[in-house]
Amino acid sequence: MVLLASVIFTAASAAEMPDVSVSAKSAVLYDPLYGKVIWSKEPDLRLPMASTTKIMTALLSLELYELDREVEIEASWTGAEGSSMYLKPGEMVTVEELIYGLMLMSGNDAAVALSKLLTGNSDDFVALMNRRAEQLGMKNTSFENPNGLDGAEHFSTAEDMAVLMAEAMENEDFCRISSTEIADMAGRHMKNHNKLLSLSSVVCGGKTGFTKKAGRCLVSAAEDKGRRLIAVTLSAPDDWNDHLKLYDMAFNALEYRDIISGGMVASVPVCGGEVKSCPLYIDQGFSMGMFEGEGDVETVLYGPRVVYASVKSGETYGYLTLSINGREVYRADVRYKNDINSQKPLKDSFWKRIIDKVFRM
Repeated sequence: MVLLASVIFTAASAAEMPDVSVSAKSAVLYDPLYGKVIWSKEPDLRLPMASTTKIMTALLSLELYELDREVEIEASWTGAEGSSMYLKPGEMVTVEELIYGLMLMSGNDAAVALSKLLTGNSDDFVALMNRRAEQLGMKNTSFENPNGLDGAEHFSTAEDMAVLMAEAMENEDFCRISSTEIADMAGRHMKNHNKLLSLSSVVCGGKTGFTKKAGRCLVSAAEDKGRRLIAVTLSAPDDWNDHLKLYDMAFNALEYRDIISGGMVASVPVCGGEVKSCPLYIDQGFSMGMFEGEGDVETVLYGPRVVYASVKSGETYGYLTLSINGREVYRADVRYKNDINSQKPLKDSFWKRIIDKVFRM
């Protein structure tokens, strides 16, 4: 398959968001599609982030371990300070059950268990947490432990935590687990601490956190009008309402636009046919919410430069992709619109061999 056509539309950056009053000491609203903060309050202020730390613990565990791996709980992994999933020495659980306990029950013991699985030493896992943060460009973040307990070198920023959450939400298992409100597994009834899942129809994941030093911390993700946004509040007495305000403000500002319409999208030359070209179409168009001034949409049609007769209506020619800011947001099969019969059989002919060699991959 080869590139047949490419069209790029570029526009100015998105319009500024209206001001919103929040209780948080530090907060951001982050757009993963464009990889930027679209609203902020002290976004680079280094603060403790409490159990929102477990977003990194969960993501790294999903990247390192098989979900169905069985784990025998050691006595030294139990009795962790703070919130717990109440692991018992000798108990057999899976990695998946530990991650559910980590994310829904905010189990500090689950965090310890997951960190020990790598080498038996939590320090090695924490070193990987910091390396992963560096890879993501989290320049103002330092992890000292896998659970978020207070430490002199355990801190992050609202912007860094938004970048982390955006990366975590690219993992399907993370999305599934963090969006679960209630789970019965490992002999436990687990209820997600993230009340936003029930307070809002658009919230689709997140993690809470609290210590006396950090205050109330919350990282969440929400989806509406085809767009995902990330909200982060650190040291926020009224964090639920802070997030609801931010999402209401942003999603109300989104305008639902037709990015591409269903129907004819191009035509392709036909060699040896009764007619010289065939229209190409897609079954359905694609729409999504866009902020004022947004653009940078690339449409690319993949398929052979030339086809040879015969072709049949409805058969697949190739595919079309839509990308925004370099990220693919839509893909659709492209089909032939008409039946086109051949004038002369091309099978085993000189011209068929030439076409196959020159135009096909």
